[in-house]
Amino acid sequence: MLAWNIANVWESVAAAQPDHPAVVQGEQIWSSARLDLHANAFASVLLEAGLERQAKVAVYLYNCPQFLAAYLGAFKARMAPVNVNYRYEPNELHYLFDNADAEAIVFDVSFAPKLEAIRTRLPRVKLWLAVDTGPGTDVPAWATSFDALTHLGQRVDAAERSADDLMLLYTGGTTGSPKGVMWRQEDLIGVGGFCASPLQGVPPLAAPGEAGPRAQRLPRIVSCIPCPLMHGTGLFSALRSLQMGGTIVLLPRHSFAPEALWDQVERWRVTRISIVGEPFARPMLEALDAFPRRWQLQSVELIMSSGAMWSRETKEGLLRHMPQALLGDGLSSSEAMGLGNSYARSDAPQDTARFTVGASCGVFDDAGQRVSPGSGQRGRVAVTGHIPLGYYKDAAKSAQAFPVLEGRRWSMPGDYAEINADGTLVLLGRGSQCINTGGEKVFPEEVEEALKRHAAVRDSAVVGIADARYGERICAVVALREHGTASESALIAHTKTQLAAYKAPRHVFFVDQLYRAPNGKLDYTDLKQYAQQRHAALDE
Repeated sequence: MLAWNIANVWESVAAAQPDHPAVVQGEQIWSSARLDLHANAFASVLLEAGLERQAKVAVYLYNCPQFLAAYLGAFKARMAPVNVNYRYEPNELHYLFDNADAEAIVFDVSFAPKLEAIRTRLPRVKLWLAVDTGPGTDVPAWATSFDALTHLGQRVDAAERSADDLMLLYTGGTTGSPKGVMWRQEDLIGVGGFCASPLQGVPPLAAPGEAGPRAQRLPRIVSCIPCPLMHGTGLFSALRSLQMGGTIVLLPRHSFAPEALWDQVERWRVTRISIVGEPFARPMLEALDAFPRRWQLQSVELIMSSGAMWSRETKEGLLRHMPQALLGDGLSSSEAMGLGNSYARSDAPQDTARFTVGASCGVFDDAGQRVSPGSGQRGRVAVTGHIPLGYYKDAAKSAQAFPVLEGRRWSMPGDYAEINADGTLVLLGRGSQCINTGGEKVFPEEVEEALKRHAAVRDSAVVGIADARYGERICAVVALREHGTASESALIAHTKTQLAAYKAPRHVFFVDQLYRAPNGKLDYTDLKQYAQQRHAALDE
């Protein structure tokens, strides 16, 4: 029997529907057969280059069909693919490639200058493959063209693939240096319910070979993924869609543009959209409000967000334009999937950051004791079952994030929450960003959400800076909507109507726009430095 390996599930799908459009981007339409051909070619060249089982293969690409071909090819050849943040500078790239022990790097040809700066410092790399995604660029002499490999596209033997084969999902930002989360293939599939679809009433697969025949019977899933494939939300959404036999729709440009998204949704009759919270949802709503009758969106069944919160007000706005849609909020991270879910419909809106706890989820205090529902006690959210093995080459941090509690191993990424008497979970935020002001703990996310409820606020970030009396004082960095007006005192007063007074910012600094990474996340380290500089200027 074939192992639970994404390559095995995908090959069943590709064989059953070879002419089905698997990935589309602009005018590019890659059928299942074409995607499989490129994946087989990539697997072949990895093996011919002498890479052995579970060698690490770094994928340094913008969103494109070749990104998914590289992942599938690595899975086919029993290699471990590694995601790469395309915003990294050379030293950051060197750290990641070195930490991951990368032996092959697939890169967009436009990134060649950054790689040239560090190439001689990466002696492990045996293979450089360049993807040419635009005119006017040449593949460097030290690399091979990825798209020229299709003549090698022989199918790789599936017999030796294992459920234990790995994928490394690197996560960084607020957690310090990037860390590689080690996901087993079976856990990658299992955390998605073995390709079940509760919304469609579809049960789990009993074996990988069932995926293709079942895909032919299912209503067609068309998934638009505007967020980066290099991050967990986009990557997990794409892999799940491929396993379900769906079509993946990628935006034609490298950056997010809401008008382009709605164009693609209408063109391809998209049924599902995957986003990362408010940074994606708010511009999507603004485009619909600006052009309320421009797009036909009746096909949209589900908009699913993960990785960042989005407000009730934005959800209600989207539902005005798409009353048939279901809006989902998934409480997940690179280390922990399925912590909880929240769904909003036009007849049943949901509050921000309130989730139904997953079946394998728990909340534990800092002593490792389970928090009782309705106790008002705060704890860290954890999930058990299909979870990662830990962080690559970091046993100490693995022990912290994957503790053994109640005789079972859990994934505990660091999000704090309270659990209500009815079992619903209220997310407070990541403990590493918690602000301690006068002994009171304040989570930035809840203050940010309160600020965003002001009609003039487009985006907000909240940080703590040093304070001689209280330890830390709360500062907000706010970007207003176009033509929006609000004073510092007005926003502070508004926050106090939403939260306890001690949680309101002491200072509000206005900016034209808040920088967010492609996954929608804020760089709190830079924001804290900015707030400190602005505060220091007040005293001059």
